[in-house]
Amino acid sequence: MGGAAPHLYPVQVHPAVLRRRGARDPRGAVTPRLPWIIAGLAGAAVAGLLVTKRAGGLVVHPEPRPDVTAERVLPPSPVLHTPGAAEAYAAARSAPQVLDGVHCYCECAKHFGHRSLLTCFESDHGSRCDICMGEATLAMKLASQGSSLDVVRRAIDQRFGP
Repeated sequence: MGGAAPHLYPVQVHPAVLRRRGARDPRGAVTPRLPWIIAGLAGAAVAGLLVTKRAGGLVVHPEPRPDVTAERVLPPSPVLHTPGAAEAYAAARSAPQVLDGVHCYCECAKHFGHRSLLTCFESDHGSRCDICMGEATLAMKLASQGSSLDVVRRAIDQRFGP
């Protein structure tokens, strides 16, 4: 009684290995530099992640098509009676050239193949997505105040971007 049970399979370590480790314990000794090495590697990993995130976070806004119209935007219907949807679809109908030149931050381009923010309103997707509705109403508000497409893009990037 008392004491730890012996190992079933004791590990034999060569004495030269023990001397290299600088200890008589088979587990070896932790060098005083090891915590600094680990902290340095962790810091490098975090810095790399931030650089990668920023590089991947750059958004390229689509160029608006010169002949784009609002004819494919859904008309008002019972499907669009979620809060803010009617205003967003009205924005898409009133400023299709602006919305066609704006990137949608809900990432529907990856998931649904949407070309621009205007494409979100050619289906009922725009009525179910707060990001699409928010971008559309902001874009229409700025466009109605006479803001250029670049100003609209910067405002949307600042509010909805990474």
